[in-house]
Amino acid sequence: MKVFVYGGSGLVGGNLIKELQSKGHEVFAGTRKPADQKNDANLTWVLADSKNPNQGIEILESVDAAFFLSPPGETNQFEILSPWINKAKQVGIQKLVLMTAMGVEHAPPEAPFRKTEILLEGSGLSWNIIRPNWFMQNFHTFWIAGIKQDGKIYFPGGNANVSFIDARDIASVAAVLLTTDGFKNQAITLTGRESIDHIQVSKYLTTVSGKNIEYIDVDPKVFESSLVSAGLSEDYAAFLVMIAGALKEGFASPIVDSVKNITGKEPISFQKYAEDHANAWK
Repeated sequence: MKVFVYGGSGLVGGNLIKELQSKGHEVFAGTRKPADQKNDANLTWVLADSKNPNQGIEILESVDAAFFLSPPGETNQFEILSPWINKAKQVGIQKLVLMTAMGVEHAPPEAPFRKTEILLEGSGLSWNIIRPNWFMQNFHTFWIAGIKQDGKIYFPGGNANVSFIDARDIASVAAVLLTTDGFKNQAITLTGRESIDHIQVSKYLTTVSGKNIEYIDVDPKVFESSLVSAGLSEDYAAFLVMIAGALKEGFASPIVDSVKNITGKEPISFQKYAEDHANAWK
């Protein structure tokens, strides 16, 4: 099967490419700078740039299935992906999987993520939407600066539990949905197997890194300004603060068994994630 992966050089996209290749599928991976990437026997890098959403969409004429997501730091998913969904509809692609986020179904219809979902749901294509919870990987990417500099996880999460998910599990689910039809035309929430608070997270990171890491429940405004000074756009920083508020209210705590239902495997535990990435915090 030939599969297009938008954001192929990102976290979920990169893991998804490996999953698809391991199952013998041919992958066309979208990236802003295809010339910087290395092609191989069943992987071809092609142009897909969120700043120019109409560029590169003709690749969809050559594939059977496609995976779409908004790159991190981009809030207007509809503007970025609607040309791609419309092109997929025009060429009659066999399967389309879109990644949004847990809880998007409760957003107003004009909110970019929900608007993109509605466009796909009404496209007449065979589709799936996956809505993952907060990524475990945020602790060695987005929140790494505070941990490295001060031994602190700065996050406005209160003492709420979160069923964090490993990006590798998201990729495993997407690989199944792209290449089979057992769950077609369903929107699926994805979570990890346990619901833990940020104090428990800090204990896991302390254990694997051998250095004392603490959780600091920061004021949302302080959190927002730190994100902007770390280089995120004001839009995206405000978006993260908004969804962190929902987390603090407990909306990110439920556990669902969709990862196991779809892949047949238990989701990766937070402890396993921490062990696998221990060097990031040392």
